Amino acid sequence: MYENTFPSKRFKKTLEFLQLHVDPSEKILDLGIENPFSEILKENGFQVQNTKGEDLDDDTTAVSSFDGKVVTAFEIFEHLVNPYGVLKAIPCNKLLVSVPLKLWFASAYRNPNDIRDQHYHEFEDWQLDYVLNKAGWDVIDRMKFTNPTKKLGLRPILRNFTDRYYLVYCERS
Repeated sequence: MYENTFPSKRFKKTLEFLQLHVDPSEKILDLGIENPFSEILKENGFQVQNTKGEDLDDDTTAVSSFDGKVVTAFEIFEHLVNPYGVLKAIPCNKLLVSVPLKLWFASAYRNPNDIRDQHYHEFEDWQLDYVLNKAGWDVIDRMKFTNPTKKLGLRPILRNFTDRYYLVYCERS
């Protein structure tokens, strides 16, 4: 089902990491609208509901009113101006987050045609750990991985050796 290509590699690694920390019986709120990965979670027996596309910087109601066990934020926090507010609003005790890491050889992703599809933040691992800790979360497990591409050039070569994604499992302190 998965190949060693983007986004399949990212989906495979994220699913394997989630399976280490979350039981399929635990109800999950996946931040962001329904997407290919939330469908993969359902196909693998997880109970998943998504937020509806509301601006989580301004409205955390869907998060704070969630009555399940786990919140996931896969490739979401880089789009927010203030992920701290969302992190504080989470009412349960388990959280899984993935973010793109800041690359020294590439600028943050920007899409001038869609204000919602751009990165306000691209994190260094310590920055995500810091905001998680400040919001009351302890990082229990973490992993980083690369995102190789089949393009030619210096940047594609560097992507073979430079971690691009940071994935963490947290519990409320």
